[in-house]
Amino acid sequence: MPANETAPPVKKKGRRARLIVLVLVLALVAGLGYGAYWSVDGVRASFPQTTGQLKVPGLTGTVEVKRDARGIPQLYADSDDDLFRAQGFVHAQDRFWEMDVRRHMTSGRLSEMFGSGQVETDAFLRTLGWRQVAQAEFDTKLSPETKKYLQAYADGVNAYLKGKSGKDLSVEHAALQLSDGYRPEQWSPVDSVAWLKAMAWDLRGNMQDEIDRALMATKLSQAQIDELYPPYPFDRNKPIVEGGKVDGGKYTPQGGAAGGGTGTGTGTGTGTGSGSGNAVGTQTVTPTGTGTGLADNATAQGATMGLRTQLTALSDTLDKIPAILGPNGSGIGSNSWVISGKYTTTGKPLLANDPHLSPQLPSVWYQMGLHCRTASAQCQYDVAGYTFSGMPGVVIGHNADIAWGMTNLGADVTDLYLEQVKPEGYVYDNRVLPFTTREEVIKVAGGASKKITVRTTNNGPLVSDRSEELGTVGTRAPVASAAPDRGDGYAVALRWTALDPGRTMDAVFKLNRAKDFPSFRAAAAEFDVPSQNLIYADNKGASGNIGYQAPGRIPVRGQGDGRMPTPGWDSKYAWKGGKDGNTGYIPQNEMPWDSNPSRGYIVTANQAVVETGTGAGKYPYLLTTDWGYGARSQRINDLIEAKIKDGGRISTDDMRTMQMDNSSEIAALLTPMLSKIEISDPGVRAAQKLLDGWNYTQESDSAAAAYFNAVWRNILKLSFGDKMPKELRLEGSCMNVLGNGTGPADDLAKTVRECGTRDADSAQPDGGDRWFEVVRRLVKDEKSPWWSAPAKGLNNPATTTRDQLFARAMADARWELTAKLGKDQSTWSWGRLHQLTLKNQTIGTEGPGFMQWLLNRGPWNLGGGEATVNATGWNASSGYGVTWVPSMRMVVNLNELDKSRWINLTGASGHAYNAHYTDQTTMWAKGELLEWPFGKDAVEKATVDTLTLTPEGS
Repeated sequence: MPANETAPPVKKKGRRARLIVLVLVLALVAGLGYGAYWSVDGVRASFPQTTGQLKVPGLTGTVEVKRDARGIPQLYADSDDDLFRAQGFVHAQDRFWEMDVRRHMTSGRLSEMFGSGQVETDAFLRTLGWRQVAQAEFDTKLSPETKKYLQAYADGVNAYLKGKSGKDLSVEHAALQLSDGYRPEQWSPVDSVAWLKAMAWDLRGNMQDEIDRALMATKLSQAQIDELYPPYPFDRNKPIVEGGKVDGGKYTPQGGAAGGGTGTGTGTGTGTGSGSGNAVGTQTVTPTGTGTGLADNATAQGATMGLRTQLTALSDTLDKIPAILGPNGSGIGSNSWVISGKYTTTGKPLLANDPHLSPQLPSVWYQMGLHCRTASAQCQYDVAGYTFSGMPGVVIGHNADIAWGMTNLGADVTDLYLEQVKPEGYVYDNRVLPFTTREEVIKVAGGASKKITVRTTNNGPLVSDRSEELGTVGTRAPVASAAPDRGDGYAVALRWTALDPGRTMDAVFKLNRAKDFPSFRAAAAEFDVPSQNLIYADNKGASGNIGYQAPGRIPVRGQGDGRMPTPGWDSKYAWKGGKDGNTGYIPQNEMPWDSNPSRGYIVTANQAVVETGTGAGKYPYLLTTDWGYGARSQRINDLIEAKIKDGGRISTDDMRTMQMDNSSEIAALLTPMLSKIEISDPGVRAAQKLLDGWNYTQESDSAAAAYFNAVWRNILKLSFGDKMPKELRLEGSCMNVLGNGTGPADDLAKTVRECGTRDADSAQPDGGDRWFEVVRRLVKDEKSPWWSAPAKGLNNPATTTRDQLFARAMADARWELTAKLGKDQSTWSWGRLHQLTLKNQTIGTEGPGFMQWLLNRGPWNLGGGEATVNATGWNASSGYGVTWVPSMRMVVNLNELDKSRWINLTGASGHAYNAHYTDQTTMWAKGELLEWPFGKDAVEKATVDTLTLTPEGS
């Protein structure tokens, strides 16, 4: 799903003493410490029972849990309630630690488990109010049927918890119980609903881009920022849906005059001013301009500093929020595609999906089948696929009739609003309105509780209240003279679609039951957040059907385009329709969709959904300006076209092969240029020769791939990274820069030492396909100012042209790899640089080496890379280590479902010493897929353990 997991990275301060206690306890639990305290039996105490019988309160009949050799369960029941009650029980058997940490995170209660180091994170999450929104969804939005399923699921979790604590639940729970007596509370239905808020947060769209662009404005001109955010290349990379129009309040795919209908567009006033300044990389560039608000205004340098301060603080706060699905960057995404039966060897559709998410242990996904023994009004489900532990139903998968997959649509669903604050409230259209407030008490394990006040405007909660730096926001914020009196400063509010109660949980169950494209689209209409690309296939008719639907709440703005923070005091910038109801969103009937396109396939890989604008074939609403740039999607398109041309057909194995494609678009562009550069140093020249004859594929054992990616990283650093404001550069990366004239000791005549402050996952340039597009456009200009870099020592002279900078990057890469991989380049390989280590997402992330050894696994040497189909992502600003991965892979065969294939990143179990903790990882790394039994006979044949859950008293 498109983009992290179970638990947060643990913060160092305030946790150190607590971590030491946990380390000692874990040593005892593992049988490695004094007296081998619990030894092997203690470790195994939390392993699930997988055979025999267990009584589960609330069941009305028996439920069979059939597990295969990988521990993947298939559940069989006679009623929906029993099925979801059993799902909750089985999820808790394998993954309760993950579930417990996640619900504390979504409710802003991590401090109750992990101490004072999580207070700041909890305060921010309480301010967002995920738990309150989830409660409102449960109370007012969800159907009675969905509520019943959620309650049954919660009852199943609680049946498992009954009488258990500490080592009976997990090694981690044992550590917490021994250190401070922690015992988990009962599971509630709202705990499950709140998980959707965390998922939506990680897939929220361009919020980080919005912050980054505003921070860039403190150093770069608008023209330069625009060069770093180029328009989507529609002429080269196809959108998901081609053609189509909005007419009469409905979207009609493929053909017809577009741009009419009821679309209201997204308003005007999106100009961001213009700027001028010194050459890139030499001095601070000060944008200039005028306008009526922050979104369409850039002011003198002094005025930018207030916004720079507040957005830096906000960005730092965001970095501390635990990411459930993965880092939010320009390379993160997912792949899915579906092929019509006209072009497959099976004669029915094939559907592939591999969401790119953060590597974690255990994986965010849990494979499972949910089966009614006999279909009836009381038992409606026969579905299998990938689930989230802590939430009932199947998120991605197939039933007996249809299959579906998801990738992140990437719609812009967040806006930051600058708010003028008065003692009695906030300013809106020249009036002062009172805040909506609530008190929150954060309980802290081992410490005193902390009370906070959450203030909310009609544009959303004040996220600036959570930082002392942000508390004085807007002292010199970049707004025009027409802006209201700044008083004591401006605050920052967050408007986000996920903070309005929605019906996504209803949509999950409807997807699971859908039988055809109309019922699939009806389910998608309720998938409010996060907004996903939903692809579809069925087995109806001679060759089946394929389809696509873009669902979700996507705002219709007044003025502004969502690229920059906007003035909250001016109603012209509000989302149309305001906070109440759904009138501020694009009508669902006008969202893009497609069915059985003539080309015979549909590809979604975070590229543009549809071309927007006016005129034939254009879509009248603005979904976002920050799409992925189509490197992966177009490669998939090209692979499909190459396979089906001249009557070729695609097999299940072909789909798997495409998922593992390692071809690098940026390597294909730059390698011919790099090979032609005159190099005098023999060591660098020898490395350069590695590129001769290379086919641009990034296999794990490839020395050429290792060298090219090192060159690419150094090109990015020299061209862009060293010219970024410190707020975007990697934390700890320091350089000498000319002063910016903002203080007596920091003027234009002095050189100062400036160090980056950005977290490794979000530092820029990250090297994603946005940067591919930036460089693709710039290489045509061999004397662009971006190619200038100052001298660094005698061996690194200043550069002024493209080839000079490329030559320097090649030399830097040679000596970097010599230090990392050795002088003998015959021993170099991409996989030695590009490694995956799976980390337990709580006390395995920042603990000492012993703790990491205890709970973490790896490393694995991987192929693939940034914005390749096999998207093993890495952030070029921070290193080569794998930061996101295809978190699972599946290929559904609609002709014979039992011949579908799947794999998970880790395994079914969240218990560190269980056989199924990482038993799929090596196969995953090789690109292999497991058999995926679905029909009763196939499941029976694959079953190695059967557990029967029986009603209490039976």
